[in-house]
Amino acid sequence: MSENRRVVVTGLGAVTPLGNTVRETWEGMKAGKNGIGPITQFDPAGYKAALAAEVRGFDPHRYLEPNEVLRTDRYAQLAVAAAQEAAEESGIQGKVAPERLAVLFGSGIGGIGTFEREYKKLLEKGPRRVSPLFVPMMIANMAAGLIAIRHNCQGPAMPAVTACASGSNAIGEALRLIRHGYADAVITGGAEAAVNPSSIAGFVNMQALSTASEPDSASLPFDKRRSGFVIGEGAAALVLEEYSHAKARGARIYGEVCGYGSTCDAYHITAPHPEAQGAARAMSQALEEGGYTEKDIVYINAHGTGTPMNDVVETAAIKKALGEEAARRAQVSSTKSMTGHMLGAAGAVEAIACLLALEGGILPPTINLLEPDEACDLCYLPNTAVRAEVTLALSNSLGFGGHNACLAFRKVV
Repeated sequence: MSENRRVVVTGLGAVTPLGNTVRETWEGMKAGKNGIGPITQFDPAGYKAALAAEVRGFDPHRYLEPNEVLRTDRYAQLAVAAAQEAAEESGIQGKVAPERLAVLFGSGIGGIGTFEREYKKLLEKGPRRVSPLFVPMMIANMAAGLIAIRHNCQGPAMPAVTACASGSNAIGEALRLIRHGYADAVITGGAEAAVNPSSIAGFVNMQALSTASEPDSASLPFDKRRSGFVIGEGAAALVLEEYSHAKARGARIYGEVCGYGSTCDAYHITAPHPEAQGAARAMSQALEEGGYTEKDIVYINAHGTGTPMNDVVETAAIKKALGEEAARRAQVSSTKSMTGHMLGAAGAVEAIACLLALEGGILPPTINLLEPDEACDLCYLPNTAVRAEVTLALSNSLGFGGHNACLAFRKVV
């Protein structure tokens, strides 16, 4: 297999709390739109957390036949929609041999909505009433499987399941598939649909969720008032392609995936390492692969969950990876202030934000950042998008289990 082939992005797709297309999502980010609101998918009475960043107005019948809708979980429906937008925009179909077209699509939880419904049937009506499609609807690889079936991807097709780092790990491993010659193009990204009673109850009981009642006081990355994340849902997809293949067919190129770092804290199942060792090492790996120099103008889409510990540790990680002086020059924002935390889809949505920020010279803000935390003392682009020509964009994702992933992007020149 050939080594170190360049990898570019030729298609984007998204279904998010800010809109059901990439364009709607990006316009929302630039405008500082808040996608958080009261939970509508179930009655949250009695729950300490009553807000979420839900996808609104999504019709799975636009992408799936009626019988397919009945046998797919919401997370997989969102994945199929995002992948269709990305694949159509890329025009990859028929331009690469099926056995050279792969899928790597992440989900932190998979079909938890299906699990809830079918388990309730088991308890209330007995085992004969459980759907025969329970297992294929629930499992976390099914988004990848469905995308492969729809787009005839006969190369590797698998999920990345690394909690909140799933989307970023999927993109990073897709990069390696192409870089080292195992595929010519990969449909990659992440999807999640976990706005349901058991997820909310579990996250709130571990004190991870914000219990704020007002949307503008809920997801507060790097703000002194932050008290937890707001759960979000959605999907995002990217078509990654070998550079010369994309050039030869005249594909639109959004940018290059130039670096990837993947590490584990090996420390705790939910808490990040207090000295930010693993996160900093993932960033350093991505920076090294991406050819970083001190001349680079850097934008970082932070993991930025709005939990008290994450934001301090991530600030420390950025300083360790870049050095104190360069870290203070970098421009950082958390789009989770607008989308909530989309869990396994977060890294993919944030990768898209990095690519579009590089392309358009507009950096999305961290909204509702009104009381900066002294321990979070970098430039977090509070409240308003900023015009800036950056040369290198990084996307950080840190997940339960100690998983750390960092992606680096550049313009193609």
